[in-house]
Parts: sequence; C-alpha cells; structure tokens
Amino acid sequence: MRIHGRGGQGVVTAAELLAVAAFEEGRFAQAFPSFGSERTGAPVVSYCRLDERQIRTREPVVAPDALIVLDPTLVHQVDLFSGLSPEGFVLVNTTRTFDALGLGSLLDRFREDRLVTVPASEMAQRHTGRPVPNAVLLGGFAAVTAEVSLSAVVTAVRDRFGSEPSVAEGNVAAAAAAYAYVRQQMRGVPGEAMLSAPPD
Repeated sequence: MRIHGRGGQGVVTAAELLAVAAFEEGRFAQAFPSFGSERTGAPVVSYCRLDERQIRTREPVVAPDALIVLDPTLVHQVDLFSGLSPEGFVLVNTTRTFDALGLGSLLDRFREDRLVTVPASEMAQRHTGRPVPNAVLLGGFAAVTAEVSLSAVVTAVRDRFGSEPSVAEGNVAAAAAAYAYVRQQMRGVPGEAMLSAPPD
C-alpha cells in the first residue's frame, strides 16, 4: 500500500496502524515513511507491506496494490496513481465523486468497484473533534479490501491511543462509520484480499 497526504494528517501513523492491524491477525507487516519536507502541509508518503511470510525488501512501494489518499488536493499535484495495478484499490478522502475531482479517466483504467471516496475528514471531525482522517480511512480500507478486519483496526487504534481513551474511542467510532459507509457503497459485496509484498 502507498499512503499519500500532507504533514499533520497522520500519514505515517496510518501506515503504522495498518501494519499493527495486520500483525494482530498473524501476518507479517512493514511500514515506513518518505518525507519530502518535514513540515505541516508538505506532501508526505508512507508505505505499508503485508504478507503471509517474512518481508525482506525495504524499498519504497512503486507498484502498489492499493492507494489511500488523505488529501484530495494532491490529485493534480503528485502522480498518485503511478505504478498502481489495474486491479488496485483507491480510497480518497473527499465528499466529491471521481468525476468531480477530475479523475473520471480512472474509471476506464481501473475497476470502478475498487475506487472509493470517503468523507473521512468530516467523519473524524464528528467523532473526534479534529479533521484528521487517517484512522477513518483504515476503516474504509478494511471494508473495500478485506485485507485486514475492522476489529484488527480497532485493536491497533486502541493500542496506539491507549493513554488517551477519548481520542482512541473517537477514532474507533469514526473508523467504524467509514467501514459501514464503504460497505453500503459496495452494496454488501465482500472485498477481495490481496498482498502487496513481492516474492523474495
């Protein structure tokens, strides 16, 4: 997976939470960031690999099976979709459609049922009082890919924010809301698990 956003949106934390969620389910996982500039608002990318066996590569993910986009303003500033598999999943934090974002061409290049928009910032604001969309989008990721379960995401969130119960429970509620939102968009079609780590 490749996760795109801006400094302050929890891009690095999102990858770490996803790795912990996979680990909770007995998988191998790896998460690490790539910083262009370490300041609030600057573009940030983080990577996450999940597999059933040990992951030996340490390179950035150049051919992701899934993209999570925390900031939709990046869609025309960064080549977000570079290397994405034609069978890949895309989750974008927005209230707009792909057409409205100027990304209607994606519908021809990728599977429409794997292109999902989630109003994650609004959900985060409602449940936590802050528009930080990272944990919310992991709930959506669990729904669309079935790569990790919602319960594993919940466990990872509670582990991470255990010292701040109100923050933890707010993020849990927001992630669950995103999971339900995406499942409703999918009309109950189960996700198909995929692995991003290449063979050794």
